[in-house]
Amino acid sequence: MEYRQLGASGLFVPVLSFGTATFGGGTEFFKAWGSTQVTEATRLIDICLEAGVNFFDTADVYSQGLSEEILGKAIAGKRDKMIISTKATFPFGEGPNNQGSSRSHLIKQVEGSLKRLGTDYIDIFHMHGFDGNTPVEETLNTLNGLVQSGKVRYLAASNFSGWHLMKSLAVSEKYGWSRYVGHQVYYSLANREYEWELMPLALDQGVGGIIWSPLAAGRLGGKYRRNQPLPPDSRVAQGGSPVPQAVVNEEVFYNTLDVMDAIAEETGKTVAQVAINWLLQRPTVSSIIIGARNEEQLKQNLGAIGWNLTVDQVKRLDKASEVPPIYPYWHQRQNTKLNPPPNFYK
Repeated sequence: MEYRQLGASGLFVPVLSFGTATFGGGTEFFKAWGSTQVTEATRLIDICLEAGVNFFDTADVYSQGLSEEILGKAIAGKRDKMIISTKATFPFGEGPNNQGSSRSHLIKQVEGSLKRLGTDYIDIFHMHGFDGNTPVEETLNTLNGLVQSGKVRYLAASNFSGWHLMKSLAVSEKYGWSRYVGHQVYYSLANREYEWELMPLALDQGVGGIIWSPLAAGRLGGKYRRNQPLPPDSRVAQGGSPVPQAVVNEEVFYNTLDVMDAIAEETGKTVAQVAINWLLQRPTVSSIIIGARNEEQLKQNLGAIGWNLTVDQVKRLDKASEVPPIYPYWHQRQNTKLNPPPNFYK
């Protein structure tokens, strides 16, 4: 297993991490992801550890705490071998103070997550989204206090806009507080908007990318085909996709799948493995969160490492999946000497 530094921190994480949103199935939305219970969760975690995957990601809102509870039971006696990541910000319970990134909500959620996970510290604590109502200073001061207390070790953001992240980093630097070292983002061959601003920002500021939904909610798993109905067992068909259908350009998507099919045949790998391996070669990517409902899916995703696409194959995938950027990025690309893009082909 390859390990990479998480941004500008001293923490090294495996290039593949395991997402536990499939644990529990406690709501209709998450049932479409999976309903893994403790026995199977324990087996999946053991397979991960055998492969060198010791980074496990969850969130308070995944099945309203049930994912954290199952993960906590499944890692009993093995906590010291693991990197545990969880998140807060989104609604958890009723009432106006049970959401957001206020001091009140964050302290309450950290205490709840620690109890559900059965641990006394969280390795990486994410703001699951940006809270535009709470002053950034309140959020970051609270997070810094949690780090100082030992309850949290590293901080990360998730789903932030460029200015959200840059303002947060600037405020942390101003006061000498702990800063975000990771940014959990959606990035896949189906949607490459991360490259437009968030990736250049991450390169400049030393923020590691932790990628969620690398297969675009299963769209890049090999079951989708042009002019065919959606697979009935897919998250998209069951209403559990975190990636809206409207943001996927169908023509570009199916053209990309055609190239992925060809490269899968060339390499002897699956379409899903090609999709994940492409991400492993992108700048700023520290870890890719893989999910699995069963052992077969997990072992297939683990097969995405230990080999590399050629530069020519990466370029073919880039060309097939490219879409015109929105303003101001199309304007900036008119002069790449002034605004050089990330180097994708080192």
